Amino acid sequence: MTDEAVSFSPLPYRRTLAAVKFIAPLLALVVLWQAVVTVFAVDPRVFPSVPTVLRAGWSTIVDGTLVAHVGASLWRVTVGTVIAILTAVPLGIAMGVSKGVSAFLTPLFRFFSVLAGIAWIPIATLWFGYGFGAITFVIFNAVFFVVAYNTLMGVSTIPMPLRHAAAALGANRWQMLTQVLLPGALPNIVTGIRTGMGFAWRGLIAAEMIATNVGLGYMLFLARDFYRTEVIVFAMIVIGVIWLVLDRFLLAPLERATVERWGLVQS
Repeated sequence: MTDEAVSFSPLPYRRTLAAVKFIAPLLALVVLWQAVVTVFAVDPRVFPSVPTVLRAGWSTIVDGTLVAHVGASLWRVTVGTVIAILTAVPLGIAMGVSKGVSAFLTPLFRFFSVLAGIAWIPIATLWFGYGFGAITFVIFNAVFFVVAYNTLMGVSTIPMPLRHAAAALGANRWQMLTQVLLPGALPNIVTGIRTGMGFAWRGLIAAEMIATNVGLGYMLFLARDFYRTEVIVFAMIVIGVIWLVLDRFLLAPLERATVERWGLVQS
């Protein structure tokens, strides 16, 4: 057996194969899209061709508008998500350790979880006006309830004998929180963040159509007013691609690493 055969690792091959499997359906969709538009001679104002969308996209890149819209959207998602996490995790832990707090807040959570996100857009614009505050509030609502509920579920699944053992070994409240409750709930918390950001991304786009003059949602809304379907389609593609990148290369690895870290699955 040669040294090359011994040193060969299938890991790069598996990663390349996974990337091909991930991209292939998207490329197939693009080919189908162009074929349908060409064969049926679809009016560009109804649905544009692939080259038309690419030209429109390149134009937004060159003039800098795409960077401005993407930057504004990502900043709003980041701020709203961070605020939601910082408030939802402590509340979820409090609900997990106190039956009284949980019994009091659970009905409220079930009620407001249905309204989280898009439903808050009209009243958010009344409270905060049109702009950063209203959109951040919508994102906060989309993430907060999901993360808080997942934190509650994570804390609830920590066995009581484990908590009692930590207390018997002399763990104070801070040690119980940082060394038992928070680590034990972390896989659920990360899963809640991933799910909540999916809701937040949709809420962001809807809010930006109404409550601002910059952002990917506004980019869609403005293009509609001028019947620029090629810009609309390009913005939709950008929205989808950004979410795919965030989910596949940031959120999914974080969730997987967290779950593997605490021994729930094998790496």
